[in-house]
Amino acid sequence: MTCYPPEKGKNPCSIAWETFRELNGAATFLQMRDRIIKYRRTSLEDRSDFSVGCRILALPFFFDRADWIPVPASWSPNIVSFKTYRSDEPDGRSLWDAVSVRLSRRATDNPLGTAAFGKPQLVSPRLGQGGFRTRVIDVYKRRCAVTAERTLPALEAAHIRPYARDHSHEISNGLLLRRDIHSLFDKGYVTVTPGHRFEVSDRIREDYENGRDYYRLHGRKVWAPVDLALQPDPGSLEWHNEHCFRG
Repeated sequence: MTCYPPEKGKNPCSIAWETFRELNGAATFLQMRDRIIKYRRTSLEDRSDFSVGCRILALPFFFDRADWIPVPASWSPNIVSFKTYRSDEPDGRSLWDAVSVRLSRRATDNPLGTAAFGKPQLVSPRLGQGGFRTRVIDVYKRRCAVTAERTLPALEAAHIRPYARDHSHEISNGLLLRRDIHSLFDKGYVTVTPGHRFEVSDRIREDYENGRDYYRLHGRKVWAPVDLALQPDPGSLEWHNEHCFRG
């Protein structure tokens, strides 16, 4: 077992979601956060990108039932954490030897064999996402609303209110943003005011000791379509300001 990152084995919860996604045991990032917050006993309105323990099993392997190893006498069902075994102690050495013997029977030194990918998994796509992206790109004239970046592969259609909450693909719930700004927008480090001004949270500096390039954009007027029906919905922007932004 290894820990990532080395410092205290913790990561911001957003990184834990981006790395493992549904393997965290939740269908969405918001669901994962809500579950963790219950254990933290803090308000559901907590917007911080709090750290969570990230324990990673490096190259795990599984024995057939016939090769299962008996539980050591020193193990108790009531143990829930911090129990370790050392190879210089009797029980630890016994476990090490038992595992070594079983692995030696295998034809390869790699417990995963030659496989480079895991089993296929079913994914629930967001219905209408492709059409939403295409329409937002067209309405925003292939330019990031904040930076005017035109490199299309770097641009993404952002939902102001998360699709997971409202299931809305309305153009007025969208913004065309450069990929890094989209990521910061979803995490609440930046926002767009109902007056179409770009705002950057001080939390970028506090959490990551960085962000100069983004602070240069603070206060910038965000481009919006001329057609009022296609402009970002003021109510949705206000919702993002109040419920997502870490300002």
